[in-house]
Amino acid sequence: MPLTVADVLTLPSLEIRLLAGAGGLTRPVRWAHVTELPDPVPWLRGGELVMTVGLGLPGDAEGCRAYVGRLAAAGCAGLAFALHEQITEVPPEVLETAARLDLPVLEITGRTPFIAVAEAVARWHSDERVRGERRTVFGQEAMARAALRSGPAGILRALAEHTEGETLLLDPGGRPRAAAPDTTRPWHAEAVGVAGEAVEAAGEAGARHTAIAVDHGDRVLQMQSLGFTGPPRGWLALWTAGPTDWHVRVLANQAACLLAIELDGVRRTRTHAHRQRAAVLSGVLSGEPAFAVRLAEICSTAPPPYEVMVARAAGCDASALVDPALDAVADVLGDPATEELAFVCPRPEGLVLVVPEGGSAAGGAPIGGALTDRLTALSGREVVAGGCRARDLGEIPVAVRHATGLAARGGAGYAHVDELEPWTLLRDAVDPAVTALFADTVLRPLREHDVRHGTALLASVHVFLECGENLEAAARRLGVHRNTLRTRLRTAERLSGRSFSDPSHRLKLWLALALREAVPPGRLD
Repeated sequence: MPLTVADVLTLPSLEIRLLAGAGGLTRPVRWAHVTELPDPVPWLRGGELVMTVGLGLPGDAEGCRAYVGRLAAAGCAGLAFALHEQITEVPPEVLETAARLDLPVLEITGRTPFIAVAEAVARWHSDERVRGERRTVFGQEAMARAALRSGPAGILRALAEHTEGETLLLDPGGRPRAAAPDTTRPWHAEAVGVAGEAVEAAGEAGARHTAIAVDHGDRVLQMQSLGFTGPPRGWLALWTAGPTDWHVRVLANQAACLLAIELDGVRRTRTHAHRQRAAVLSGVLSGEPAFAVRLAEICSTAPPPYEVMVARAAGCDASALVDPALDAVADVLGDPATEELAFVCPRPEGLVLVVPEGGSAAGGAPIGGALTDRLTALSGREVVAGGCRARDLGEIPVAVRHATGLAARGGAGYAHVDELEPWTLLRDAVDPAVTALFADTVLRPLREHDVRHGTALLASVHVFLECGENLEAAARRLGVHRNTLRTRLRTAERLSGRSFSDPSHRLKLWLALALREAVPPGRLD
């Protein structure tokens, strides 16, 4: 709280009265200074209470008006006279001009010397510094206790209380997350706008951390980015009376540090949880049945369908994208509850991300494109990603294969199978139930034989057709002798009643074996 001219009038042991300029009583007094120069302005910095016996006061009316005008323009707090030394009364031109410019004119009466006024002002500022230090210590202790008891919300409340202001916590994208005293204050919209501009400017300039102050006359909006390394993990906004006292800035810095520590702890906890979830998804993608049950348990509160993505960056292993991808998921989804339902899993084919399709990006933007853009920004690499919908958990492995194909196309950006793959047209034209019945009818004789005799006819036929009916290549992939494979194929021909030399029979088998994998999943009936 600054010392004002009104405060000087009430300081103890001083005899001072107001002569004119009552409209300027709220002017802050930084110092009290004696001068008898005809033009003291070049020697002033603003905020001074100028004291004089009138030696430098011009003798003409116009000169008096100009003298007062120069002091007001220089930002002086006021003009104080000691009468009966050089002049017996303040010229009326001085009082009139001061009243018009709201520059307080005072009379130092009685036995009050100028040095007493200067000492009283200096003493007030010294005491105010001590009071500010005490307020700072009390505020810091209160915020530390609040951090332990109630996390970010408590820090915001303590900061608001000890700065007599209002606080707002925003996520990295500038979206409000918590506030004190509430989340519906008119100034929040401006804070969101300032944060958005700062995010954009920081991205263009390569800056990491930012502190901004926006002056609104009697109020000041302070914005600070949160985090110690890397891109900002959020923003702290503080709305207080202006001008801002030093102890308010100190408390705001302390709050920003505490919030950054809180966010870093949340990030570490989130990373640990995602690592456990990634192990489950990786087991499912590797075809281990036990993990499918665990995946179903984790996703019991995440209704299908799912958006499945595979992301890659040139010269970068998938594991190097995990941390920026976790941050991207948190930033884009903007909802901790939805974020907990997402999977981020490094695999040989790329970084696999699975997000409930209902967890769309903030503002309704396509989730895949928004995640890719944010991952590119956070990793500092050009990321290329492919996406595919999965109607249920069982379709996730197939969706990963299709997304991998798109991620391998090169370039950068995001692409979805529904936009690029011609197989999607077939998917949307075929009833999944009819497709399953067709496959079961064609493959039943081979499947039943495998079950009864423990053979691998289905797998052998599948690999043989995938290898373009090249016996040698198929045998190598299966790890068997070519004569063993030839015997299996003869058995398959006998059971199916048709030779592999028949093109229509090969097509029927291929469709039955590969239709589920060749056609992208995700059809919504």
